[in-house]
Amino acid sequence: MSLTLPEVMRIAALARIAVTPAEAAGVQAQLNGILGLLEQIDAVDTAGVEPMYHARDVTLRLRADEVTEPDRRTAFQAVAPRSRTACISCRRS
Repeated sequence: MSLTLPEVMRIAALARIAVTPAEAAGVQAQLNGILGLLEQIDAVDTAGVEPMYHARDVTLRLRADEVTEPDRRTAFQAVAPRSRTACISCRRS
């Protein structure tokens, strides 16, 4: 697929890029080059290739799922203006 000059000017207008008619031919060549590379990539047979989620083989370090903070609910509720059971009551605005 190659772009025409009117298409290049439309893309430039949509991207809010000021392209003069003199520059349009150069921009057209650059965009057509990019589209040519994308066509080459699209032509590669990727059947049976597992997708990569990262460029490197990375695994996340996981920590043990343990409680590290003490339960301070009663302390927080003690300074709250109003509280009911396990909830802090707030006024509706």
